[in-house]
Amino acid sequence: MEKIQFQTDSGDVAEFFVEEQTSIAGTTYLLVSDSQEDEASAYIMRDVSEPDSEDACYVMVEDPEEFQAVSRIFEQMLENVDFEMEEKV
Repeated sequence: MEKIQFQTDSGDVAEFFVEEQTSIAGTTYLLVSDSQEDEASAYIMRDVSEPDSEDACYVMVEDPEEFQAVSRIFEQMLENVDFEMEEKV
């Protein structure tokens, strides 16, 4: 499984494992996890890169409707996966 690094808004580096990738209406989404363990936290990331950019730019999907739609796609692609959107505190 591919492990990639993301630079956060604060400049820190976060590493995630890419579980799956899909494209919906021309937008690329990644399903990433923070661990390869069974109870890992998973996140859906949306590609917001400029078309001619050399670097990819991803943001976490935070809109509940977008999250539900994309998570249904990933649930169909993967077996034994259930998604829950956690509220930010």
